[in-house]
Amino acid sequence: MANEVVARYADGRTLKGTSLDVDPNRSKFHVRTADGVMTPVLLSEIKALFFVKSAEGNPSHVEGRVIAPVDPRLRGARLVEVTFLDGEKVVGLTSGTAKNKTYFFLVPVDVKSNNLRILVNADQIASMLPLAPPGDE
Repeated sequence: MANEVVARYADGRTLKGTSLDVDPNRSKFHVRTADGVMTPVLLSEIKALFFVKSAEGNPSHVEGRVIAPVDPRLRGARLVEVTFLDGEKVVGLTSGTAKNKTYFFLVPVDVKSNNLRILVNADQIASMLPLAPPGDE
């Protein structure tokens, strides 16, 4: 099944389309744009790859930064705030192994987000701060 994706490059470019071959253990993947063009993308050149519900998204939506204490996604995950080099911030959940990897997945805490998950390039992160899960403050 094809994933709807938005590749955000470190240099500010954006590429939208679908992909079948994203693997954080391989150096590149391909994005097929709406006009059918297949474009190779090097993981090292992107800030992050956003797996999305729709390429258009909802520009008026403000991403939530809070997760419910009973959210089952908290089990086995770390709650973190990622700040990219360009200043964008995302609060999400990641596995405990993410801190030692160049590319790792982050699941946004906002269940209404257009983003389903994000493949993050750690080289494009200014900071990644652990957050206390709700109820642990």
